[in-house]
Amino acid sequence: MHFIFKPILRILLNAGILYLLTQLVPSIVFTGGWKFFLIGGVVLGVINLIIKPILKLLSLPALLITGGLFLIVINMMVLWFLEYFISAIQFQDVTLFFPNFVTYAIGAVVFGLINWAAGLII
Repeated sequence: MHFIFKPILRILLNAGILYLLTQLVPSIVFTGGWKFFLIGGVVLGVINLIIKPILKLLSLPALLITGGLFLIVINMMVLWFLEYFISAIQFQDVTLFFPNFVTYAIGAVVFGLINWAAGLII
């Protein structure tokens, strides 16, 4: 039963993180309501499971040199992948748009802080 509950909890947690991110960074534009958060939670879970560890491994020297601040760049890449996958798969009435680089940077910092807090709670 645990192997079924854990992925569902992760999807809901990622959906909650996306909700908080869109509320705290008002320049992030999305459509789709709860459907966006559910689909975004699944896509974000896949990105965090597959792509983020590879990015961390490849950028290990930069992470060590910057004392972990390069994680902001990695989180920006994760948010870019999320936006790319949601637009590439073309879900009906579900979109995500970051208008500029600054929005990615602010979103990455907020995303990292929310992930860190969620990790402490769970």
